[in-house]
Amino acid sequence: MEAKRVATKTQLDQAFQIRVAVFVEEQGVPLADEFDEHDANAEHILVYFEGLPVGTGRMRVVDEFAKLERICLLAPYRKYGLGKMIIQTLEQLAREKGMTKAKLHGQTQAEGFYQKLGYETHSPVFMEDGIPHVLMVKNL
Repeated sequence: MEAKRVATKTQLDQAFQIRVAVFVEEQGVPLADEFDEHDANAEHILVYFEGLPVGTGRMRVVDEFAKLERICLLAPYRKYGLGKMIIQTLEQLAREKGMTKAKLHGQTQAEGFYQKLGYETHSPVFMEDGIPHVLMVKNL
């Protein structure tokens, strides 16, 4: 198990394929909503299991926060601690950029997961792409 910063077009394509599998095919997010103008400037990572890319996430700076986004793992790999690895890697990228706070829009079904990693809920439930979310914040 390892996490790597996306550095090539091939790696970015792999990250996008994982996002399509999880968000579009599994969760029903419209394909048109999954990709946006921020993909070009965000820092993307891939997480590997036995050499295969199985998870991804991206980080970008929004105001004084590192915003963690598009965090996902292919379904068969959700039991190995890889989600935690994604978050920790994105947080490390944020620290490297001098950021001291992180935020994310967490799906409510994953709220407990993020809380275990130190995130606090800072909003009521809101809908994003037809899925209930909450704003979560953490000091890095």
